[in-house]
Amino acid sequence: MRQQKKSGVNIIAAVAAGVSVVAFSCPKTIYVHPVNELVSLWWTFGSGTRLDVGTNSQPSVTVLPPSSEELSSKGSATLMCLADKGFPSDWSLSWKVDGSSKSGVASRGVMKDGVYSWSSTLTLTDAEWRGATSVVCEATQGSQRAVTKALSRADCSQ
Repeated sequence: MRQQKKSGVNIIAAVAAGVSVVAFSCPKTIYVHPVNELVSLWWTFGSGTRLDVGTNSQPSVTVLPPSSEELSSKGSATLMCLADKGFPSDWSLSWKVDGSSKSGVASRGVMKDGVYSWSSTLTLTDAEWRGATSVVCEATQGSQRAVTKALSRADCSQ
């Protein structure tokens, strides 16, 4: 690996396993496309800059409804959004209930076999759940098309 300073920004040029990459060294995550077909790899430089190398891929998204047990005993409805097998690691999950944004609790991406998985939970009151027509989970990442999955309350038993 060789480093050169240019215009006050560290430029890192790395050659690893036949993959040539160039990345700016900043304390954040950087993503690059592989030059050849290569399983996703990552390296950490300096003060925690992480370099992920792999092929962009959209995750598959699934929305799990609340359990009937939770609805009847707790008076709340917890939904879960699962996004599986995406790349790079900076996909984020967001929620909408009947078109209005809602805040959920998201997990960090977990890597397995060179791709990432994420989850997010959304808790609604029983009244919010019963009044909702649809709940949408959306997975977004800067350079890729968003992936959405809707759950219609009418398709659920309660």
